[in-house]
Amino acid sequence: MFCIEPGSGPQTVITTFEVTPGTCGDLLDALRAVYAEVISRAPGFLGGAIHVNDAQTRVCSYSRWQRREDFLAMLRSAEMKARSRTLGELSRNFEPVLYEVVDVFEPVS
Repeated sequence: MFCIEPGSGPQTVITTFEVTPGTCGDLLDALRAVYAEVISRAPGFLGGAIHVNDAQTRVCSYSRWQRREDFLAMLRSAEMKARSRTLGELSRNFEPVLYEVVDVFEPVS
């Protein structure tokens, strides 16, 4: 598992997909496949997760990368371009956004 710390250097990518309950399962299957077959094999990939809301209308993919350039290189690969087209067909829209961690909060006992 990877650790989330402010100023630690890795790049965070959060991608939100808008879907319908009818296409949510198909999108989840496609995302699992792209993580297993493309993203997890890319240089600089540190880890990721997929989240879905209760209504199955939004899916969020969270990934961490050693460097911004690692993520961008994976995104520009021919295989990922083809997979992105499929993800786009299964969702109303999606947008990957790069973030840097500025603060982390934990429960107070």
